[in-house]
Amino acid sequence: MTQTGEMVFHPRPGAGPAREWTFPAPERFVLGNGLAVLRVDRPGQKVVAVELVLDSPLAAEPAECEGVATIMARAFTEGTDRMGAEEFAAELERCGATIDTDADHPGVRVALDVPASRLERALGLLADAVRAPAFPAAEVDRLVRQRLDEIVHELASPPRRAALALSGTLFDASMRLSRPRAGSAESVARVNRAAVWDFFTAHVRPQTATLVVVGDFAGVDVTDVLERTIGTWSAQTAEPSRSAPVLADDHARVLIVHRPGSVQTQLLVGRVGPGREDASWPALTIGTYCLGGTLTSRLDRVLREEKGYTYGVRAANQSLQEGSLLAIQGSVETDVTGPAVADLVAVLRTLAAEGLVDAERDAAVQSIVGVAPLKYVTPRAVCDSLADMAAERQPDGYLPQLYLRLAEVATKDAAEAVSAGFDPEHLVVVLVGDADKIREPLEALRLGPVTVVE
Repeated sequence: MTQTGEMVFHPRPGAGPAREWTFPAPERFVLGNGLAVLRVDRPGQKVVAVELVLDSPLAAEPAECEGVATIMARAFTEGTDRMGAEEFAAELERCGATIDTDADHPGVRVALDVPASRLERALGLLADAVRAPAFPAAEVDRLVRQRLDEIVHELASPPRRAALALSGTLFDASMRLSRPRAGSAESVARVNRAAVWDFFTAHVRPQTATLVVVGDFAGVDVTDVLERTIGTWSAQTAEPSRSAPVLADDHARVLIVHRPGSVQTQLLVGRVGPGREDASWPALTIGTYCLGGTLTSRLDRVLREEKGYTYGVRAANQSLQEGSLLAIQGSVETDVTGPAVADLVAVLRTLAAEGLVDAERDAAVQSIVGVAPLKYVTPRAVCDSLADMAAERQPDGYLPQLYLRLAEVATKDAAEAVSAGFDPEHLVVVLVGDADKIREPLEALRLGPVTVVE
């Protein structure tokens, strides 16, 4: 505003030239104790993300106490040979750090976030947690009780019930994938301190693990810090675990999990598809996004916008150690379950017959590739994705190459990949709802034999 009170408008700044982006390639090295390290420098990021990927797959759990890996992961922060659980938590807080753990089919993950200025101190805590965890019997028992309570809530959740039912009917009973990831009530109840210790000593060791570190390391000798902390962890050597081929039965069929009086039906449709190692993976990823990756995708346009059956339906291709799980999920009102499933199948058949249009492909590429620089702006996002690749034993340069290939996927290839993957003749349809109301409409669709379970 000038002295005379006249408003002055300055030109709106324009966008600068687009900068070429690629997923950051990590530097790999190995510590003296055999621990592989993937390092990515991110200047200006003062919170360092660390993730330890342990080669302790769920398939290695004893059958009688499945869920022991989950209890072990949660017990890592319940004290060490140097400090109790409360002291460990207090020391972690003084570092301004957090530790999160998780157990999934490829193995156990331990994630640490800490300001760069306290990296060495926090890495020492992480090292103690995996080098010499105390696993106090009382704390293990508490974690078991906590997990048993979670199972009760999971069984009351329609989405969780659908996921359990799909895994149980899709995968061969001999496969760990066919059973609850964190164990059943029967198996978890058998977990005790001895079982946790036995699993730890058999499957947690530096020579088969990978550590990912991402952040601003200016003025820090990262290798030296790691050697002085987690590099002191030692254990007997062992060969890396081997993943078994996925055994699955994807002949078309319908499974209804009966929930009397349910006003909604939870829908989960799935089958096993090609994995990351398959040449069709980039095209399948783009095609799956076009099918059900966002509110403007094919499934939502029909089931939500045109018919009003649902608040949203999503499709995904989830990588497994061998192959992938292709799935469509959502929920609809009980009274329109039959028509909703019929329209879902019609969308798949129309896509197979007519393909995709370039605008759909372009929107998918923009959402996955174009937005990637924003998705990976934090060290944690980069760290998590690199840890995923380490767990799946992909090459270090896999993600940079994947994004280049995703950008080059042709519309025709995306359509063919998603149509082959989501072929209605090979989909297992799981519905959690009132079987008395939805069974007859589902049988009329002739999508395969219909089975009802409680």
